[in-house]
Amino acid sequence: MDPEVYQAAPLLAPTPDYLASVKVFPLIRHLRKDVLNTIDSALSWEQLTASDINFSIVRPIVLKYARLKNMAVVYACLIVRSYFFGEAEVDLAYSGVMTSRAMLCEILAMKLLSHFASNHIELVAVLTTTWSPLAGASSPIVDQVRDAFGGKEDDAPEKSALEMAIATEAKKFLASPVTQKVINDIWSGRVVFSTENRTSMLADNYKPRAITIYDHRTAPFLDHYRLRVPRYGAILEFFTHAVLLFTFVLCVLTHDIEKVTPAEIIFLVFAAAFVLDEYTAATEHGWTVYIANIWNVFDTGFIVIVLVYLGFRIRGLVEGDIESSDTGFDILSTGACILFPRLAFFALKDNVVVLSLRVMISQFLFFIGIAAVCFSGLLFTLWTLAIGTSEAEGIPDPWSLKKISWLMVQIWFGNTYLSFQQASSFHPFFGPILMTIFAALCNTLLITILISILSNTVALINENATEEYLYQFAVTTLEGLQASALVSYQPPFNLLALVLLKPFSYILSPRRLHSANVCLIKLTSFPILIVIGVYERFLAAGRQWRERGRDAGQGLFSSLPRHIKNMPILEAFIGTRSDDLVEAIFDVDEELDNDLFKSDFDEDERREGRRFYGSREPSRTPTTTTSPSGTPFKRLARQDRHGSPRPARLRTMSAVSDNVATAEVASGPLSPLAKFFGYGREKEDGGSMAGVHASMRKVEAVLDDVKDLPVQQLRDEMKELQERQARIENLLMTLTRGLRNDVSRKDSV
Repeated sequence: MDPEVYQAAPLLAPTPDYLASVKVFPLIRHLRKDVLNTIDSALSWEQLTASDINFSIVRPIVLKYARLKNMAVVYACLIVRSYFFGEAEVDLAYSGVMTSRAMLCEILAMKLLSHFASNHIELVAVLTTTWSPLAGASSPIVDQVRDAFGGKEDDAPEKSALEMAIATEAKKFLASPVTQKVINDIWSGRVVFSTENRTSMLADNYKPRAITIYDHRTAPFLDHYRLRVPRYGAILEFFTHAVLLFTFVLCVLTHDIEKVTPAEIIFLVFAAAFVLDEYTAATEHGWTVYIANIWNVFDTGFIVIVLVYLGFRIRGLVEGDIESSDTGFDILSTGACILFPRLAFFALKDNVVVLSLRVMISQFLFFIGIAAVCFSGLLFTLWTLAIGTSEAEGIPDPWSLKKISWLMVQIWFGNTYLSFQQASSFHPFFGPILMTIFAALCNTLLITILISILSNTVALINENATEEYLYQFAVTTLEGLQASALVSYQPPFNLLALVLLKPFSYILSPRRLHSANVCLIKLTSFPILIVIGVYERFLAAGRQWRERGRDAGQGLFSSLPRHIKNMPILEAFIGTRSDDLVEAIFDVDEELDNDLFKSDFDEDERREGRRFYGSREPSRTPTTTTSPSGTPFKRLARQDRHGSPRPARLRTMSAVSDNVATAEVASGPLSPLAKFFGYGREKEDGGSMAGVHASMRKVEAVLDDVKDLPVQQLRDEMKELQERQARIENLLMTLTRGLRNDVSRKDSV
């Protein structure tokens, strides 16, 4: 029985048939159209992520495409992003607008990815599934693309969303928490899956594995798939470089020009295995993703040195040319400038300076190349002037191009005095002028510009150090995620696998080739698989042996005397108990004590109740009187500011309020509404009515103060005017009535 059948396809994982039916081409076309119609001006990242742009532009587009539930939508956004970057390089007049549209595509990819975060397996599929940009296109469209592309439909490059994010340098997308969650799971091996590879030198595409969450309890002890985990691959890569460095040093120190030594043969075997491993990594995800890793730049440089050395060495051995062999070893010795730092950078990979080193080197080489092209005209001028001067003065050893080039390099890097010392030897008049101008440009202008460029680069990377580190981490993780069969073999066994399995791949069935591949992997990596199996089952975080060892160490530390435990050196090695105490506090499972804030809550509720019922309390010292109905109530013997008694309306209001304040509340359970407003809580709790009386006093004082306001004065004046108007009307009515009576008497007479 095949030992790999333990991994059943999970129900939540997308099936291969579903992934094959996803339409990608229509998504790309619609996204391009929507982004073109949306952004018409150059905007920065801060402007695109502002709240107004987000709600008016970004959010409608996100909701439009989120309804489709298409798993290729993130990949389509990044494809459109690469298109706009290409347009920005072609059409410089609209470069800013195209760059803004590319940034909008990255924002859309980030927001659309969050819609798949509810299902972790589906989220991994969205980022790691390789999509064809022509999936879902009609036959006429495919024919047009094929004619423009110059190849077949099967030749269209298929990449995943992670690969496109790295190729387009979508660093903010890669640094987002959702993406980093998937990358960390892939890096640690928590997520297990396999992809189909059609570009590898030795592909084993039999039995593709669906995306699953790794569980060591159901996995076999010797699981050869764990060799493809990027975390373990990085550790094994360190040991591979250490062995390669050891054989390199041994070869250089014991080399023999006339014959091949055993140390040289061992080095050549490991070097060939190293070249094969790097070539497999480059063909897995493409050269763009491979070169994005800063360490692969060093590895590529060492491979070039080895190939050049091998060419000179073969020529020297075949032709018997000792000088060629000697030159080959001289070239090989320069590889130490790459191998030694490469091994040291494994411990310094998180340093900001190391992260900025790649960009600084690329900018430095670009600047030096431009300067060399510019000064090539000066080189030709000095050479022609030197020839004319040597012929006129009969100088036997004229300046050659090699000597002039070396002189210019020395002046470039600071030896300015050479320009004044040798200037007249080129030409008595033009020589000093040209060399002075060259020295001024080199030491004053160009070096200053170069330092400024590199300083700005370091400052920019320091500002975005987190994004740069996470970007490099994503590149390293994706590079370690390889489907090639050779990635499970450690050098130099990958050479053995290529020699043995490559011929069998043409004659064996996929199943038999897969079985032979698994058998050979377990034979060549048997000790490594045992170490990984023991670590994941007993020594990893949360495993049995690790927890027992930790408990034993803590028990031993606790049994020591206090004066020994408090020793600084012992505390530095073992650590303090404060961290363990904090973890223990939060690990305890106990229900919360609800009585802790009970008294405070009761006091706050009383205060809230007083706020609602403060109007029922008098605001002055009351005098007890009796209502007409015989009910006792409190009345204030106060007068208004004019000395007149209080209006009846206010006295009545006070009486009613006092009557309510002193009324007895019916016993029995309170209604929820009464409990909410705090009514009768004092009665339930056995408290007094002092709080209610105090609140009513405050309200009474407020009512008295309102009378002193201009509004109350205006109201009194308006009332006085109304009374005057009423008296005038009564007087007029009396006069008119008297006139009518007089007229009626005259008529009767």
